[in-house]
Amino acid sequence: MIPIIHFIDRISIWTGKLASWLLLVLTGIVCYEVYMRYVLSRPSAWAYDAGYMLYGALFILAGAYALARNAHIRGDVLFRLWPIKVQAGLELLLYMLFFVPAVGALIYSGYGFAEMSWRIGERSSFSPGGPPLYHFKFLIPIAGVLLALQGISEMLRCIYCLRHGYFPARLPDVEEIDREIVKELSEKADVPQQGVKP
Repeated sequence: MIPIIHFIDRISIWTGKLASWLLLVLTGIVCYEVYMRYVLSRPSAWAYDAGYMLYGALFILAGAYALARNAHIRGDVLFRLWPIKVQAGLELLLYMLFFVPAVGALIYSGYGFAEMSWRIGERSSFSPGGPPLYHFKFLIPIAGVLLALQGISEMLRCIYCLRHGYFPARLPDVEEIDREIVKELSEKADVPQQGVKP
């Protein structure tokens, strides 16, 4: 069970990191547009469309990564006080009641939405050039499938915890710099200094 969980986690982490590069492209487009608009007084016809399409792509493709990293916001004020098996059982129940139907609806309706966009050759109406939108709309069902895969991994974690009494460890990934600093400071505080008696 652990190899399956970690395999799915690797897929989610890889796609999340790949999608994160869109942030650099988006930043470059915004900087270019600001320069063209406010310095040269010649705004581009494509930057607005490219900006919101890339932001949308970044946002939806990062969902599975956030779930894999356990980064979604949750109201666990009381939840964390319960025994670990109760937590796992409740999480599994909530995944089955809410997550599975919602992601299924996202995939189903997202595919229909993207397929219709492809058939009519939908283009943006926000700018004169009207860049095509259908290829970006196909990211909706793709993101839904990635989210569904990660949901399977999370449900397997819950089942594992119900059997063994603990959640399997998550794969290591990039940590926030403030967490690393706190970790280093706590490690230094636990180590007695040389030549000083405790």
